[in-house]
Amino acid sequence: MSNNDFNYFVDQFDDMRVLKYRLPGFESLTLQQKKFIYFLSQAALSGRDILWDQNFKFNIQIRKTLEAIIENFKGDKDSIEYKTFLVYARRVFFANGIHHHYSTDKLIPGFSGNYFESMIRSIDQKLLPLANSQDVNSLVSVLKTVIFDEKLFARKVELKADIDIIAGSAVNVYEGVNQKEVEDFYSGKIDSNDPRPISVGLNSKVIKMEGKLFEDVYRSGGLYGPAIDQIIYWLEKAIDIAGSGKQKEGIRLLISFYKTGDLNVWDQFNILWAQDSDGDVDYINGFIETYSDPLGMKATWEAIVDYIDAEATKRTKIITDNAQWFEDNSPVQQKYRKEKVKGVAAKVINIAMLGGDCYPAAPLGINLPNANWIRKEVGSKSVTLGNITNAYDITSQGNGFLEEFAADINEAERIRKFGALSDALHTDLHECVGHASGKLAEGTDPNALKNYASALEEARADLFALYYIIDKKVMELGLLPDEDAAKASYDTYLRNGLLTQLVRIKPGKDIEEAHMRNRSAICHWVYENGKSENVVEFFSQEGKSYVKINDYLKLRNLFGELLKEIQRIKSEGDFQAGKNLIENYGVKVNSQLHSEILERYKKLNLAPYTGFVNPTLVPVFDNNGEMTDLKVEYADDYLGQMLYYGKNYSFL
Repeated sequence: MSNNDFNYFVDQFDDMRVLKYRLPGFESLTLQQKKFIYFLSQAALSGRDILWDQNFKFNIQIRKTLEAIIENFKGDKDSIEYKTFLVYARRVFFANGIHHHYSTDKLIPGFSGNYFESMIRSIDQKLLPLANSQDVNSLVSVLKTVIFDEKLFARKVELKADIDIIAGSAVNVYEGVNQKEVEDFYSGKIDSNDPRPISVGLNSKVIKMEGKLFEDVYRSGGLYGPAIDQIIYWLEKAIDIAGSGKQKEGIRLLISFYKTGDLNVWDQFNILWAQDSDGDVDYINGFIETYSDPLGMKATWEAIVDYIDAEATKRTKIITDNAQWFEDNSPVQQKYRKEKVKGVAAKVINIAMLGGDCYPAAPLGINLPNANWIRKEVGSKSVTLGNITNAYDITSQGNGFLEEFAADINEAERIRKFGALSDALHTDLHECVGHASGKLAEGTDPNALKNYASALEEARADLFALYYIIDKKVMELGLLPDEDAAKASYDTYLRNGLLTQLVRIKPGKDIEEAHMRNRSAICHWVYENGKSENVVEFFSQEGKSYVKINDYLKLRNLFGELLKEIQRIKSEGDFQAGKNLIENYGVKVNSQLHSEILERYKKLNLAPYTGFVNPTLVPVFDNNGEMTDLKVEYADDYLGQMLYYGKNYSFL
């Protein structure tokens, strides 16, 4: 079956669409590899409840109530109210909670609290998720208040400057504390002179009880213990069939980390994981990314399982083989370049299973581990998610978006011809060498940039990719055919950062999400700083706004200048400069332009956010109960998969 014969589309509602992703070449994997994928996939699904609870303390009870209504409500399911309820439920499932997965604003139902109450009361209370000593009246009272009061728990992550970002955030990694208390709590626990600092606070919740703060650590026997025990169960099964001794030892270390919560063990695991780049099957599993913590310390749980795309990996190998050249020729100050780039391993992979914070909305690329000292001393591992990217590309063809927003026919033709290739290379450069580049000055606190750290780090990696994608070296290495292909990357990036990413912002709102702040900051900075030479131009035609690049090489120089400054900010931990850059260029939205873009986009009937349903991996057993094969079934029912996961992978 070709890509064009495969039906990727599953569902679309509100501002979200759901696709399937293919598993190309899966049938050619060995039985050992398939077994390994199956056990790791079960581990990837077993931690789902952890993320839901981390996102908001009422999320699991809300989700189970929604599930109970969908499965047991006997009222009129053809009514407008019920159909509106189903849209809300699908949005909540997509976001892993009641806050939008990207904007982090609370999702507001389109139906009334009284209708919600009537649905709950129509169901046998034995089927409802009643907490200890809770009755139906109490459940209704709590959930109606939490869900329908727009001002209560209004944002999962609050990043606005000069307010208490802990007290203003609904994310469930702090309880009963404010920003100053948390910063004071950790101030004595972080040694900025330690060359190998642990990721303090990564896997814990900070709680105030009886006037004192303490950490409740995520581990077996501790916070999230039942779900973690399920993850451990499947990881233990995976050990015996891991592809190498190093991979076996890595899983043992991961299990030890889950049992103890010891962050020193987490570092040992990450070192071994980063060094193990030979296997065709790999995984990510743990408390990793800190985007949902306003202070950028505490990590949400995520997991993926993958296998290599050998042909596409040839491209990333060329990049990593030349990583030292990219570092040595970077426009950043020499003292903030790495003298020797170590252990940069990169692959293009096909996802076999998404879990936690990677599901249903998946990244396109990943570079780990995050600890700066491990990157410096050991290296990192970068992956581009080939089959996820492919699903995006196939479903975006001919949807009218490019025709509506491209500045002219030449730009549109350039994107059609080179867009998929240049986007893939941008992701590879961003992940493989962008995140892996640079170093901190001695004594710099890795947490110094606080609520601006994520946006600045993504900007640093993006700028690295943008600076190099038009370099002659890229053409010499055969990564792009010519400069026109590189121009396609610049066209797409500037159009997105200045215009089209605004479709993800609600009217009257600022830009809050880190990746969007990053793109906005870069694009507005180069626009403003290139104005005197008209490097980037806004123009209007027939009442529609467009962006045109007039000088690609001067634009590249501006990218280099900004990369130099952002690397300095990160290397020195210059919080004020980082704050000024993001606040001045990355946050505010032109309301008139915003209204225009939203109106133009609305006519295309597209959804700005994409998520995925996982395939179902079905083991085949012989008469002795031995697994003899693993079959792939592609799900067509988004809501059905969510309900299935709720029944079979809920451990909290």
